[in-house]
Amino acid sequence: MIVREYEKDEITVHKAPLMLMGGMVAISLALTASVTAGLFPRQSVPSEARATAGITAAQVRSLKFFDEPDGTVRVEDGASAEVLTRFGEGEGGFIRATVRSLVHQRRIRGIGAETPFTLTEWQNGNLTLADPATGRSVEVSSFGPDNRAVYQNLLPAKESTR
Repeated sequence: MIVREYEKDEITVHKAPLMLMGGMVAISLALTASVTAGLFPRQSVPSEARATAGITAAQVRSLKFFDEPDGTVRVEDGASAEVLTRFGEGEGGFIRATVRSLVHQRRIRGIGAETPFTLTEWQNGNLTLADPATGRSVEVSSFGPDNRAVYQNLLPAKESTR
């Protein structure tokens, strides 16, 4: 009978893959515990790394972002209200994403849009978009040169040293 043939089949798993998977879990737990115990350094926090290295701000600009009814995002200087640029629908995806993540934190805390965001270029060339109202920040330079350039264009042009 066909049923009896299936009863004879056993599903087996070789011991070697199971032992390797168990070893991977054990190594992961051991590494996590060693970082927690201080045997390995934790991942660097950018603000702490800059403070330790003595890196200071090269340029700072306050920025305000506005969603307009037609889907455009308007970027203004936080101090002078000068319109710096506009991103139409389908444009400025990185700016939309980073600002919305920071605005979300404001909404959670019940904070309005009165306080402008701060864009800082550091002496080492990195850029940080920070929200002084919540203390949150985004290291813009971590997202690659194209995304960094979008924010770099919002800073005042550097004077040439000729």
